[in-house]
Amino acid sequence: MNQIFCEDCMTGLDRIEDGSVDLVIMDPPYELETTGGGSFGNANRTYHEELTSISKGISTEVLDKIISKMKKVNLYVWCNKAQLRQYIDYFDDLGCNMDLLTWHKTNPTPTCNNKYLSDTEYLLFFREKGVKVYGSYDTKHKFWVTPLNTEDKKKWGHPTVKPLDITKMLVINSTLGGGETVLDPFLGPAPPATACLQTGPNFIGFGISEKFYTTATRRIALEKSQTHLDG
Repeated sequence: MNQIFCEDCMTGLDRIEDGSVDLVIMDPPYELETTGGGSFGNANRTYHEELTSISKGISTEVLDKIISKMKKVNLYVWCNKAQLRQYIDYFDDLGCNMDLLTWHKTNPTPTCNNKYLSDTEYLLFFREKGVKVYGSYDTKHKFWVTPLNTEDKKKWGHPTVKPLDITKMLVINSTLGGGETVLDPFLGPAPPATACLQTGPNFIGFGISEKFYTTATRRIALEKSQTHLDG
């Protein structure tokens, strides 16, 4: 498989056989909280505009289609505080177990007027009964404390790109490293695909942004080239 497509996942998923995906790792648009506090200032205005362009959240219809493609629910989803209830309620209705993982940033964006800092991102892990967690002591932490991944943001040109080392641990913990299919419905600069290339599973991804699809294609090509050189 090992393919990515520049199209809406709701279209692309129609070509995937129901019950064929082993793992989903997704970083869908956040539901951006526009009320309350927060002050970006001139220096961070561009960052705010980039976030606003990908801040519509996702619908239950999208979740339904993603779940229909899985053998069993085995899914990680990045989200913010405003989306916790949506995801928890949805997967609770499916009878899934849940773990709350978190990424704590030591140098968050300074939006703190009348609010706490936005220094934590939430990673929800849902799985059906019978779905195993593999990995080891070193990969199974429930939280990470690191600086904001500024270099990745600059390198791949994406305002919310997630760290590859974290993504790689998710793949290690939730696959056996060969033969499985990992789905990324909201591609961005393709951390899950890159992690799969380093760990063994197959991947498939969809993204509607031509800009980030081009970035993802370049990143995957670079990773394949590096893997070939290392081999």
